[in-house]
Amino acid sequence: MQKLRKILGLIYVFLLLFLLITLTSCSNYGQGDIQKVGMLVENSINDQTWGNKGYKGLVEIKDELNVDVYFKEDIKTQQEVNRAVEQFSAKGVNLIFGHSNIYGKMFEKISDSYPNIHFVYFNGGYYADNLTSLNFSSHAMGFFGGMVAGKMTKTNQVGIIAAYEWQPEIEGFYEGVNYQNPNANVQMDFVNSWDNSKRASELFEKMNKQNVDVFYPAGDSFSIRIINQAKEAGKYAIGFVSDQIGLGKSTVLTSTVQQVDNLYLLAAKQFNEGELEGGVFTYDFNDGVITMGEFSPEVPNSFKMKLEGAIERYKETGLLPNES
Repeated sequence: MQKLRKILGLIYVFLLLFLLITLTSCSNYGQGDIQKVGMLVENSINDQTWGNKGYKGLVEIKDELNVDVYFKEDIKTQQEVNRAVEQFSAKGVNLIFGHSNIYGKMFEKISDSYPNIHFVYFNGGYYADNLTSLNFSSHAMGFFGGMVAGKMTKTNQVGIIAAYEWQPEIEGFYEGVNYQNPNANVQMDFVNSWDNSKRASELFEKMNKQNVDVFYPAGDSFSIRIINQAKEAGKYAIGFVSDQIGLGKSTVLTSTVQQVDNLYLLAAKQFNEGELEGGVFTYDFNDGVITMGEFSPEVPNSFKMKLEGAIERYKETGLLPNES
């Protein structure tokens, strides 16, 4: 009988220890400490613009926070998201980035089912306790890019080839051109896709024939192709999302840059410290995640200094040059 009591006592101690370890683990997991990180991409990480910058951000998280990271490309439907999130969850992922605004609604539908996972996506209005939307305030970067185009056009014909009409940088670019050069005409057309390079190329040819000499290709997979076409035609371009000066210093006047990789790392660190809240948050020049790229030698130094001064005033006041 005494032996049985000893055995039961040992079993009780082991059960108690197991329960304490489990509860501690669950508590830490829910508070934020990063275990592993996943990323879903709508198209590809090899587009050299938006997708590639997201992947760089994931790699920075891996290197700086010393965690395992995973990614899945070409995830576009709710069913694909559900399957990917379940696979990530099985691997122990507790922070998932959706690298597009399409993931907001999809994440919202499943966030309650994964209370120990925090979901992050970009440029949307959906949120929950464990769902965060990180928004780039891209109107201003478009405005300053438009100022450069307005200054540098010789034909007074500027062309915007954008993915979608709703992109805030498009309105900003249009306003910036008109502010800098009221005589300039802005031609605008839309691919209605982030990655339809063929359609974008057709729009370039059409605008090129209409004497456009500065192009703003505001799309992920087609911006490089359009810049190369502008280079071949002896025209100018404004780079998009990444600093694309490397495609040609005599072609790329500057770029409107979103430092997506910096924002990834910022969000991951906040989560790791238990400080990442559910909600909608906006970032701009002041936060160091939106910048202008390197300027071409073609851009006069006097104008470059004027633009940099306008950006500093915007950081201080929140007012664009046409608002002050």
